[in-house]
Amino acid sequence: MRIDLHCHSTASDGTDTPAELVRNAAAGGLDVIALTDHDTTRGYAEAIGALPEGLTLVTGAELSCRIDGVSLHMLAYLFDPEEPALLAERELVRDDRVPRARGMIAKLQGLGVPVTWEQVARIAGDGSVGRPHVATALVELGVVPSVSDAFTQDWLADGGRACVEKHETDPFEAIRLVKGAGGVTVFAHPGAVKRGRTVPESAIAELAAAGLDGIEVDHMDHDEDTRARLRGLAEDLGLLVTGSSDYHGSRKTCVLGEYTTDPEVYGEITRRATGAFPVPGTGGA
Repeated sequence: MRIDLHCHSTASDGTDTPAELVRNAAAGGLDVIALTDHDTTRGYAEAIGALPEGLTLVTGAELSCRIDGVSLHMLAYLFDPEEPALLAERELVRDDRVPRARGMIAKLQGLGVPVTWEQVARIAGDGSVGRPHVATALVELGVVPSVSDAFTQDWLADGGRACVEKHETDPFEAIRLVKGAGGVTVFAHPGAVKRGRTVPESAIAELAAAGLDGIEVDHMDHDEDTRARLRGLAEDLGLLVTGSSDYHGSRKTCVLGEYTTDPEVYGEITRRATGAFPVPGTGGA
């Protein structure tokens, strides 16, 4: 089985619609794909409606969190999307995205960049607006050559000249909320130093003690030494190890299935979840 447990659609900051995402996953030979848009579940219905036969969909989300001033992302799988407490927290995070984007635009304009809210809103479309949309605007304007080049201290990285903080969930609270909604939690790309400051291993140990289920080890932003270190940490802490592409369509260079999750780990995730179940494809429209 080929299992990719971290993918984005136009419901957040990907460039494939949810329907296109699942079709592309099937065409790419994947057996299981997780839809993990940022702080939203709006893509579920479209993805399920288009799900090809032979492909299984894991519903999920990537939750925006912060601990001790460091941003981190928490992958949540197979939770009940209507559970009130988790739903309210996701909405709180999403509602802060627009003023944050407007704040970044204002900072960029102050730096002499002719970006506008209309441009960023056009790029975001129906998705939850975020830094990748602002980064794409910088690419369009010729300020940076690629989206990844916008995530530096000169521009949009944490603490960068044009970055604006947003509401982010305490990760211990995120674990509690996801567990309360019957879901499973995996710390996304914990060693991605190119994105900025990372959470120390001592904090990951505390998260594990609080109920964290796993860490994402095989990821494009982890080199071989980082993967080896994280595998050792996961073994020491009794955490599951996942791998995934973090696919965003044309917004990033990674491809679907570039990194995958072991079927036994996937099976354990589904066994632990009680809020929702994987959806088998029956031949979507």
